[in-house]
Amino acid sequence: MVVAVVEAYAELARRVLDRPARLGRTRLVAVDGPSGAGKSLFADRLADALAVRSDGGRPPVVHTDDLLDGWADQLTFWPRLEEQVLTPVRAGRPGGYRRYSWVRREFLPRTVPVPVTPVLIVEGVSAARRVIRPESTLTVLVTAPTELRTARAVARDGLAILPELRRWHAGERSHFAADDTAAGVDLVVDGAPTLPHDAARYYVRRPA
Repeated sequence: MVVAVVEAYAELARRVLDRPARLGRTRLVAVDGPSGAGKSLFADRLADALAVRSDGGRPPVVHTDDLLDGWADQLTFWPRLEEQVLTPVRAGRPGGYRRYSWVRREFLPRTVPVPVTPVLIVEGVSAARRVIRPESTLTVLVTAPTELRTARAVARDGLAILPELRRWHAGERSHFAADDTAAGVDLVVDGAPTLPHDAARYYVRRPA
């Protein structure tokens, strides 16, 4: 029987750096999963581990939520990511994007630079979609139960978020089913693990 396994971020960072770059000279790591599963935390901890092992320092982490033009842009933001980040990095040029303010409901004027580095991490719902997998060095799906993910979102943003969140969850489910994300990624991570471990240094890999 295949069971969950505790693995080190440091070892995963080593594997990423040992693999070839596929997005131009950059190793793209795509961290996908539903809202509230723990994608941002996983991406940040992997970035920290990569900073220790890589001569290029800590890799940039692009959060796709920063590129969405509001709730309705859940999956249709991709051309913006492609034009502003992936295309220039693929060509060996720095990219940059304007971060969306969910408070002001508009894109902020300042451009967030995305330099050309040995590794680039893109994190967010649909980040590991089928179209980008051939150019990704590592694709990850972080999962957690719906009830826990909802509780995390409400704790962060309040009860008023629930109507939009329910629509968002429905969109996620449709996308992951159509994209066959779970079967297509390299690694499935448990975002609500019960195995004892040091969460700052280790993650729990779920059976595919």
